[in-house]
Formats: sequence, C-alpha cells, structure tokens
Amino acid sequence: MSRPTLSSTRESARQAKSGFNYFMEGFHLIRRPGLRTFVFIPLMINLLLFAGAFYVAFGQLEQLFAYISGQLPEYLSWLNFLLWPLAVLTMLVVMAFIFSSVMNWLAAPFNGLLAEKVEQLLTGKTLYTGTTSDLIKDLPRILGREWLKLKYYLPRAILFLLLFWVPLVGQTAAPVLWFLFSSWMMAIQYCDYPFDNHKVPFNDMRFALRQTKGTSMSFGAAVTLFSMIPVVNFIVMPVAICGATAMWVDRYREAYRHPNIAPE
Repeated sequence: MSRPTLSSTRESARQAKSGFNYFMEGFHLIRRPGLRTFVFIPLMINLLLFAGAFYVAFGQLEQLFAYISGQLPEYLSWLNFLLWPLAVLTMLVVMAFIFSSVMNWLAAPFNGLLAEKVEQLLTGKTLYTGTTSDLIKDLPRILGREWLKLKYYLPRAILFLLLFWVPLVGQTAAPVLWFLFSSWMMAIQYCDYPFDNHKVPFNDMRFALRQTKGTSMSFGAAVTLFSMIPVVNFIVMPVAICGATAMWVDRYREAYRHPNIAPE
C-alpha cells in the first residue's frame, strides 16, 4: 500500500508558515479556555516531580560544597560565591533535559488528549478516540509508541555522541550535528501525538515529516532552543504539542485523516 503524498494538502498554509511559526502559535493555543485543563495536568505533574527532585539534588549539592569548603584553604573561600550559582544553574539545565525525557513517558496519555482537543478546536471536527476506559486499555500501545521513539533515538544519539571523541573534525562537526539531530527528534517527538491519534504508523509519520523536512527541522530547532531556557522549559511540552497539532491540521491531516472523524 503506497503512502499518501502531501502535494495537494493545504498548499497555501505550507507556504505561509514555517515550523518556528507553528511552535510560536503553541504559546497562543495553550491559553485557550478549552485547552487549559489538558495543559494544566501534565504541567503540574512536571512541576511537582521537578520540585521534589530539585529538593533532593540541592541537599546533595550542599553536602558536596560543605566538603569542598573544608578542603579549600581560607584564602580561596571566595570561590564558593562563584561556584554556587554556576552549580545551581548547571543542575537546573541538566535536570530540565532529563525531565523532558521522563515527562514524555509519564504524560504521554495526557499529551495525546491535548493534541486531540487542539485538533478539535482548530477544525471543529470531533475525533472519536474512545472513553476513559478505552484510554486505560490503550496505555500499553501508547507507551509502546514511546518505546519506538526511544529505540529510534538511542543508537543514533550514541553515534553522534561518539563523534565528540573524534579529534579535530569530530569535535568541530559534532555540536552542529547534535543540534540538527536534536531538532529532528523534537519534531518526531511532538508531531507524533496527533499522528498517533489517527493511528498513523510510526514509520509513515517519519516519512511525512521528511516530505516537509525544512518545516519539521525549524519546528524542532525552536523546541530545542526554548528547552534550554530555564523556567520556560517547563511549558515547552504543551506549547510544542499545540504547535505540532496546528502543523498536523495544516499539512498532514487531509492525507492521513483517521476514519473515525466527521467528514468535511
């Protein structure tokens, strides 16, 4: 069975918006009254888990600095004032990246619901994805989809990370390649939710994103860059889902629409 092409789907929207535009549109969508509940739940889970982990990590950091202070001569004690802010900022950035990965697993069912509601808001058409009990029964498949993304990500990530150890050429090219790869993975991660709501296979979803690779990469680059900003990274996930769903509606929906949806 051949995959659908996207040449005839919403051509005017394709020309008008970049992936970055779609991501920024997500900031407007998360404030819409009908979406706030679906944004709030995963956001609160994220904040509570992050706050708990930060409390534990901060305690460990205090112990580490107490040990370092005991080892430093008195004339170098001023280093604590320099190192503390740097250590806390580094910890925040590292934890933000770790939690973005963990939260994609924990919030996967909520993310699918958010994508569904955004699509309904943008199109006025209801996508029937089942009752709450159907959602619970569907959890193994939803988590299996996350596992597919992880299996796709890990070997490629390891390969790119190994490039950092290659002298000269690798160390020059690796940061650029890593950013490009991260951008591609962010596009896959967040565009997958509306695709999965329509039961589009994972490989077909990647095929569709490759057809519009410039838009996909600019969307993923925006997600990657905003994920590096402390505090802002807490809301990147719902913003990216809303933006990715808007991109789905404009560019892919007509070609990959699920049969359980009202006709146009």
